[in-house]
Amino acid sequence: MSITGTLIIQMIVFLILVGFTMKFVWPPIATALDERAKKIAEGLAAADKAKADLAAADRRVEQELAKTRNETAGLLADAERRAQAIVEEAKTRATEEGSKIIAAARAEAEQQTVKAREALREQVAALAVKGAEQILRKEVNAGVHAELLNRLKTEL
Repeated sequence: MSITGTLIIQMIVFLILVGFTMKFVWPPIATALDERAKKIAEGLAAADKAKADLAAADRRVEQELAKTRNETAGLLADAERRAQAIVEEAKTRATEEGSKIIAAARAEAEQQTVKAREALREQVAALAVKGAEQILRKEVNAGVHAELLNRLKTEL
């Protein structure tokens, strides 16, 4: 055979191989490549969507944190105001109670002073009666001289 015949046969075999490859081998490879490209595109789209969802979730979290911080600050301020009010109320009550205790102590001291004066008057009256009795050397009847003794008590 000549080189030209060999070349022509090789060309025919090559064309048959190309035709067979184009008809039976290439379509499954192209389909697999298309499916792979489609999966990659879907994965990239899902990643972009997830990234956008994550950014939105981060914004919502930051908003909620800011809202919670504001509420917490408000609650702390309210608690502080309430604590100050309670302290002021306790001070007021303590002052009032102290005043009441002082007034009660003064009243009790006044009452004890009056009792002591009365007891002293009675003792002085008894001493005066005893002194008068000794001076007169006779017994003085307290019932008969009650008015005299009362007058003496009031003078003392």
